[in-house]
Amino acid sequence: MSFPKYEAYKDSGVEWLGEVPEHWTLTLLKRGYQVVLGKMLQPKPKRDEDKRLPYLRASNIQPTGIDISNVRKMWFSNDERDSLRLKLGDLLISEGGDVGRPAIWNFDDEFYFQNSINRIRSLEGNSTRFLYYWIISIKNKGYIDSLCNKSTIAHFTAEKVAAVPAPFPPQNEQAQIARFLDYETARIDALIAEQQRLIELLKEKRQAVISHAVTKGLDPTVPMKDSGVEWLGEVPEHWEVCRITHYLETVVDYRGRTPQKEDSGIFLITAKNIRDGEVDYERSQEYITEKAYEEVIQRGYPQVGDVIFTTEAPLGQVANLDRRDIALAQRIIKFSGRVGVVDNYFLKYWMMGDVCQSELHSLATGSTALGIKGSKVNQLSFCKPPFSEQKYIAVILQDRCQDIDKLMQQAYEGVSLLSERRAALISAAVTGKIDVRDWQPPADS
Repeated sequence: MSFPKYEAYKDSGVEWLGEVPEHWTLTLLKRGYQVVLGKMLQPKPKRDEDKRLPYLRASNIQPTGIDISNVRKMWFSNDERDSLRLKLGDLLISEGGDVGRPAIWNFDDEFYFQNSINRIRSLEGNSTRFLYYWIISIKNKGYIDSLCNKSTIAHFTAEKVAAVPAPFPPQNEQAQIARFLDYETARIDALIAEQQRLIELLKEKRQAVISHAVTKGLDPTVPMKDSGVEWLGEVPEHWEVCRITHYLETVVDYRGRTPQKEDSGIFLITAKNIRDGEVDYERSQEYITEKAYEEVIQRGYPQVGDVIFTTEAPLGQVANLDRRDIALAQRIIKFSGRVGVVDNYFLKYWMMGDVCQSELHSLATGSTALGIKGSKVNQLSFCKPPFSEQKYIAVILQDRCQDIDKLMQQAYEGVSLLSERRAALISAAVTGKIDVRDWQPPADS
């Protein structure tokens, strides 16, 4: 889709903005909007007139809008109720947290706001919806982060918000640009939601494929037997159901003192690196010295193919090692199946399946982050097909999971492209790079 440009442009005087339409005004945000910071937390009343009322925090401002499902209350005086009550159409911008995240207040309920939020209210008819898209645009470009020095604890104070440069098209044009962006971003958001739903369905499909293969096998005609375990049901007649440690050669728990981290040395695989059956070396990059490595690894030297398993933060992520020149951190247990009896790659898929994952979570403890002690691992169950069948199932699962992963990657790339398109369209409209004054939604929309 292409849009026309304006007939004439002028230099905005702002280096990162460049040219704007000739008839637009560029000035400080406070010239067209009132900026007010919310109230500091008041847990107790100070006056007889104070009332305990609901207020918003920065966490209530979400990318999808304002979330009022988890709202707290504090005390407000009569004057504060007059000055801090939200009105339909107010623009709210987070002062802390994800600094500069904007959302429009579209509720009729009586609500107020804390000092982690700046309220922007229109002066003389300027459009807060147009300004909402302008804030999104400059946030996407990193302007707000640089303004707030996000390398430390960032705050987008009312003074900083008021001093933000903002374009002021004629007010009817502001409304038209906002109308155009409401429509177009809604269309893009719907496409993004479809891709995200596809990703979730593919994840469910992947999990179902793994879980079925490691409990029922790949041959639908094979005779079945009762496993004797209620939550497992029937398994192939020639499979053995036992404890997971029964046929393991080694079980090594690396729990202990955390070694000092270095900028280089031996790569340290942590729980962060283990995701979806693979070791992701990009997710976290930590190193220890060779001396520290010798202390850590003497419990058990890693071999290619060994199964590594996270005991907490997160619980139950599994992968096969694909290299030996690494160290293993706390919260990781290393398994190795008995040679010729348990295939490590089948064992990985078993631990990824629903049965093992359910058992893990039933044995786990922890109020904040679930975790399992190494001593409880021997309570986990294991379905053991003959060794040759284990190897065959593992190879087939690898192929099938790779096919599903390719589809998921395509969907992730689709989301990324759509998100880039959304950001580019918003930027083009609010900076006047495209002219949407004559735009109208399709008749069948």
